[in-house]
Amino acid sequence: MFFLYICSNILTPLPVEQRAQGKFFFALYLAMTKESYLKPPLSYQQQFEQLSERGLSFEGCEEKALHLLEKLSYYRLSGYWYTLIDNPKRNHKFKTDAHFNQAFELYKFDRELRLLILSQIEKIEVAIRAIIAYECSHSWGVFWLSESKNFKSHAQHTRDLSKIFGEVGRSKELFLQEYKKKYTEDLPPSWIALEVCSFGSLSHIYDNLKGGRTKRNISRKFGLRDDVFATWLHTLVYIRNTCAHHSRLWNKSLTIKATVPTQTSLNWISNFYNIDTRTGNRMHVKHRTYFLLCMVQYLIQSVNPNNKFKDKLDALFTEYNSVDRKALGYTDDWKTEPLWQ
Repeated sequence: MFFLYICSNILTPLPVEQRAQGKFFFALYLAMTKESYLKPPLSYQQQFEQLSERGLSFEGCEEKALHLLEKLSYYRLSGYWYTLIDNPKRNHKFKTDAHFNQAFELYKFDRELRLLILSQIEKIEVAIRAIIAYECSHSWGVFWLSESKNFKSHAQHTRDLSKIFGEVGRSKELFLQEYKKKYTEDLPPSWIALEVCSFGSLSHIYDNLKGGRTKRNISRKFGLRDDVFATWLHTLVYIRNTCAHHSRLWNKSLTIKATVPTQTSLNWISNFYNIDTRTGNRMHVKHRTYFLLCMVQYLIQSVNPNNKFKDKLDALFTEYNSVDRKALGYTDDWKTEPLWQ
């Protein structure tokens, strides 16, 4: 009956008061379906035994597995042995011949992948900082960051400026200490202030820049339209934070999705779809790690045309040859894409 009530509200919108009442009852229904978490913490040995009982083999690596359960944690490693669990997953039974070392190899691959991507995003981030500071300073003057007329949203500019003042105030960089001793302005010139602001703040600043030639000049340095470039920046910030916090990446489904460009000035990809072997449905790669790798490869072309990102990526897959590229969302014809030639 409750389900029919919800469905009828979706099909026939109710007045505001009744919709609010419906939301309340729906929240109450969700709360009633929940249960308390009563599972006790397990010792390392108990974790080991539970995995063994569920069919995960530890042959030849028992001592190493106990060590890794202690140093890495059961929960972190579970993201890598999840693919070894047979369907239906809720039964928690491992596939025949599933071995702990398979999960640990995936963990090591993911760790190396994160470090590789972080190193490339660092180069891209530094270049973006330099170009934003240069283009905006030459268009709007040294202290353009402080002037709301250069931004679309006054409220967003106020929030961003507050964050930047905080980041500048907390910084112990020598160049900032020297600036504060010598000059009266609270906020330094943009090329100084942007050096200590977070990548997230930088992303919001670019997104909020008023449209026009200056904003386009920045994005054109990376071969993208300004609206597309803004979404790419947000995605890079999200991925950088994912990598910096050691979260699983290799088969991740991206929750922040960058806009797929329709026009680019550098080598890009033409096939954006995979076929789900289970359902036969087409799946867009923009949700997958492969699309992120394409983004990084695309942007690094303009930062360093002689970069070795592709070679390092290939070397990583060669070292961990058990890792299937399709798990990252690679298309069948990725090798023929101009971006990866």
